[in-house]
Amino acid sequence: MKKDKIILKEVYDNQVCDTIRKWEKNNMLEKKFNDSWKFWIDKNAFALVWNTPEDAREITLPHDAMIEKEAYAESNNKGNAGYRDGDVYNYVKTIDIPKEYRDKTVSLKFEGVYMNAFVYINGELAGKCPFGYSTFYVPANEFLKYGEENEIRVIVRNGAMTNSRWYSGGGIYRDVYLLVSDLTYIVEEGVQIVTEAASEEYAVVRISTELKNRRHLSEEVMLETTIQDASGSIVNKEIVSAVLFEQEERKICQRIVLDNAKVWSAETPNLYTCVSRLYRGENLLDESRTVFGVRTLQVDAKKGLRVNGTVVKLRGACIHHDSGLLGASTYDDAQYRQVSILKNAGFNAIRMSHHPMAPAMLRACDELGMYVMDETFDMWNRCKSDYDYGLYFQEWWERDVTAMVRKDFSHPSVILYSVGNEIPEIGSNHGAQVCHKICEKIKSLDNTRFILAAINGVFAAGDAVDRIVSDVVSELSKVGQIEGNVNDFMTLMDGHLDDIVVHPEISRRLEKACASTDIAGYNYMTARYEEDGRNYPNRVIVGSETYPPEIARNWALVEKCGHVIGDFTWTGWDYIGEAGVGVPAYNWGEGGFGATFPCQLAYTGDMDITGYRRPASYFREVVFGLRKEPYITVQNPGRYGEHLIKTPWVISDSLSSWTYKGYEGKPVVVEIYSPGEEVELLCNGKSLGKKAAGKDAGFRTCFDVVYEPGTITAVAYEGGEEIARTELKTAGEKRKIALYAEKGRDTELIYIPIEICDEQGTLAADEELKLEISVEGSADLAGFGTGNPKPLYNYNKAVTETFQGRALAIVKKNGIPGDITLKIQSYKGQEEMFVLHDWWNE
Repeated sequence: MKKDKIILKEVYDNQVCDTIRKWEKNNMLEKKFNDSWKFWIDKNAFALVWNTPEDAREITLPHDAMIEKEAYAESNNKGNAGYRDGDVYNYVKTIDIPKEYRDKTVSLKFEGVYMNAFVYINGELAGKCPFGYSTFYVPANEFLKYGEENEIRVIVRNGAMTNSRWYSGGGIYRDVYLLVSDLTYIVEEGVQIVTEAASEEYAVVRISTELKNRRHLSEEVMLETTIQDASGSIVNKEIVSAVLFEQEERKICQRIVLDNAKVWSAETPNLYTCVSRLYRGENLLDESRTVFGVRTLQVDAKKGLRVNGTVVKLRGACIHHDSGLLGASTYDDAQYRQVSILKNAGFNAIRMSHHPMAPAMLRACDELGMYVMDETFDMWNRCKSDYDYGLYFQEWWERDVTAMVRKDFSHPSVILYSVGNEIPEIGSNHGAQVCHKICEKIKSLDNTRFILAAINGVFAAGDAVDRIVSDVVSELSKVGQIEGNVNDFMTLMDGHLDDIVVHPEISRRLEKACASTDIAGYNYMTARYEEDGRNYPNRVIVGSETYPPEIARNWALVEKCGHVIGDFTWTGWDYIGEAGVGVPAYNWGEGGFGATFPCQLAYTGDMDITGYRRPASYFREVVFGLRKEPYITVQNPGRYGEHLIKTPWVISDSLSSWTYKGYEGKPVVVEIYSPGEEVELLCNGKSLGKKAAGKDAGFRTCFDVVYEPGTITAVAYEGGEEIARTELKTAGEKRKIALYAEKGRDTELIYIPIEICDEQGTLAADEELKLEISVEGSADLAGFGTGNPKPLYNYNKAVTETFQGRALAIVKKNGIPGDITLKIQSYKGQEEMFVLHDWWNE
């Protein structure tokens, strides 16, 4: 048994993203409302008396109820949600409301509840939201009992299946806040900041502040606006007086100069804080803090996207919203870690797919420097799942679009809005009209960002698909590229997508779909980039969704074409749901579109769900020109020579390992992702030859060799000179469990990677070891698992089996002072104990 003590990194010192954001003067309050909720599942919709059952469990938000259930093959959600069912979730919390709150403005803020949330205060419906991703507010005053105990009840009706194409989670999975202010106050999300000009000498920002007077008397107020830099120093201040008449809501605009302003970009994420204080005489009525960046945007078909006057190409990652082993539960620490890992891997942009991004991730993108494409919906009036948001779109889209834009407005990271993903009706007459309405709504709320729709030309083709297939097959038959009897559209797409997406019928539908947008978002339509640059000389294009294996081809066109502003791969991070679409397979049902249970993850990510970088990530980094070292990965020698069944998201079945016991003397394919003109492969110091590398080889070179344990080395050359080398070693037979605490923000969560290594620290990627964990002291186990797309155990269990030699534990602080003790025990009899000393809890 081994006992180590690890000193964790001190808490990230940024008050804006602190775990609790709180200002309390004259009963002003903005406080997390996450503690002491009672939770239970109950499908009984009708009850004369609402009680809280005795077996209701006390929980702390955020809470994903769906991840707590075991996945099973017969789930009504099928692979969409990773074989997990939804249900009807009940949450109850009681709160004492002081008598003096009768003269205050009290409301609740929900950052995200999936889905069909009904909020009751003292038994009466106070608010609801069908969309699972919108921030929404519930005014509480008229429902409260002052000087008494009040019940807040949230019923989440997530039992209708299917309602999502990916893992949605279920319940109150984002933060909830209690908001208390005076009767005259600053409207929540009512401070909106725009950079009007920025130069080396100074910047000009326009600050609009929404004020509201709920009194039945006029109110003479004073608005004090103070700008602070990152150190907290005041850089400018302005005071404005106004008279608000009874029940009036008014927007006050101020233009403030910032000398020697530091601009925000992905490379220089400089932030300021706007402190807005509302006074009546000397009495402070309300206060709001808004973090913003000084940042200008331009876009056109000649120079593309410019941030602060500098041309930017977006190295983008599409992501879903789940937090891996935590399910959909959204924590600042988890979002910060995810953005940090993506940025370190070479990405500078994130597309939130396919719904509005969580405020926690927006804060992380602002702080770390990551451009954001925020997206509204995955569907409009045509459902993609039986019970999805398409049932509510017509009545609710305007409120949800408004909620997204108000949430995003002052975040400098947000540069693009997408009005929808792969909307089937977008190329029709009425679909184009809906697109126009959404675009105009966004522009009325925010005319500082650029708008697009993420369009899949094949999906938009609608009833023209038969004609397109007939035309494409006819043309390919003439040149002998295909037999003239193809009647399977998916078969045709598999090998001839480029021929399909350039069809004139798709062009006509794109003309309608893009008529109201600033940018054309192309999903899997790389073949149109150059042609559309000629045919539509004013059209700006972004690859809003692309295949990982195509990055070398795509990025060459992004760099070549001024009108193409970037590429967003599907996906940057693996996710639960859409089970198996990226799993390489050799037999039907093992992976791909035919994947069956126990496949639960998509497995398309550059990062797996634990945050470990997979081979595609290094391939992309080399293509981007951000990595000079070659990267070695090895195809499964146990499947050598067999046909790999793979979807367009799969590069190969390779793994960065040179440990394959039992395959000595047998053939194996080594893949090397390398810059330079040539790459050489050596095994135990002996050269196995040189091959073309870099751009001419698509940055991917394969060697067919014989497996010999020891060390393999890849050497990259440019002009005959070595520029870098990388090596892989075979792990020894004697293995140990190694773990450590990652350094991060660590305000609430601590991530603890676990590896099976030999005595020299070489990862034993062939080790599949069953582990059991126990956590004691000042933290509780929040998640335990691996990146295995076919997990054997649920992530809320204390047991897992290593995948490719790795596992991850996530612990959540529980407020009890003292150390955190972790014990890891393997079913081979190994045991390791680690003690983490955390001064935050002292």
